[in-house]
Amino acid sequence: MKYEPLNFEIPELEGISRETIDLHLGLYQGYVKHVNLIREKITDYSNDPETNAYAIAEMRRRLGFEFGGMRNHEYYFAQFEGGAKTMPAGALKDKIEFQFGSVEKWQKEFTEIAMTRGVGWAMLYHDPHTDQLVQTWVDEQHIGQLADLDIILGLDMWEHSYMRDFLPAEKGQYIEAFFKNLNWEVVSSRLV
Repeated sequence: MKYEPLNFEIPELEGISRETIDLHLGLYQGYVKHVNLIREKITDYSNDPETNAYAIAEMRRRLGFEFGGMRNHEYYFAQFEGGAKTMPAGALKDKIEFQFGSVEKWQKEFTEIAMTRGVGWAMLYHDPHTDQLVQTWVDEQHIGQLADLDIILGLDMWEHSYMRDFLPAEKGQYIEAFFKNLNWEVVSSRLV
């Protein structure tokens, strides 16, 4: 089975240029391509596992990075489809207000996480075991990804997400643009 890149219908975004989105989508397609390539090579090299043990191990290690890049971007781009929509009343808004006191307090904390130095993602998860929201920083595409939790919101903080529109010192403006353009109906639907 091969993974295929998903197609996203992303309208014009306020503060995030079409050029940035198009280049970013190209990077996403590269992650999909590399996931498939690595899986193919692992299968090929497994015909002689003794000779290829190191190569197989390295490809399995690399698969986490590429797969995380593929899947994180699928969450990211889907959040913009259908255009900006405000957060609807319902389970996600109720949970945010209960845990954080208000949507504004939650967004401030999430923004602080997103301002972490380095490349990676600010993530909001739902823990189905405790029915709690959990947010954290994920290095690169995969380091710190929380096991068995459902991704609710993902904010890509690699420079490729904003460098055509904002300088590194202006990444806070990118985060503001991200929030302005979110389709909260899509995000809220992830809390099942």
